[in-house]
Amino acid sequence: MKILKLIAILSITTGATAVFPHNNTAHSSAPTEKVQTAWGIAADAKTVNRTITVTMTDQMRFIPAELQIRAGETIKLVVRNAGKGLHELVIGTKAELDAHAALMVKFPDMEHSEPYMTHVKPGKTDQLIWTFNRVGEFEFACLLPGHYQAGMVGKIKVSAPSTPKP
Repeated sequence: MKILKLIAILSITTGATAVFPHNNTAHSSAPTEKVQTAWGIAADAKTVNRTITVTMTDQMRFIPAELQIRAGETIKLVVRNAGKGLHELVIGTKAELDAHAALMVKFPDMEHSEPYMTHVKPGKTDQLIWTFNRVGEFEFACLLPGHYQAGMVGKIKVSAPSTPKP
């Protein structure tokens, strides 16, 4: 319990994303809280426009390493762990991922759970459903200690929606 209090204090004072102890349990089946972020908002399966599969490897890479998305698209990210170790995919801004990765180095046994992230065990697959409703360049990364530092980062480029021609 002391570590959770310390993490809460660090999160408040540093503005870092909250993290919770690793327990290797499945994510809650509770409804996803839909909170607007700089890179979008959680969505429902019925609103999916497109599905993209992202594979994570033990070479600390994502395949593909860059995603092209139009603002307003709801994407189902199918996240596959092709490695022998645990990996995760967390979406965010570079600054937020940098801060979160630094916190993960300090607390290596931490797990976090937000609708814009998933932890995937070796050989398993999970998914995220996200509406990218903000134009910009964002990232996705594995923030497990050493993974981010080894370059396990991908880019998300969200462009303005195309306008239909008259």
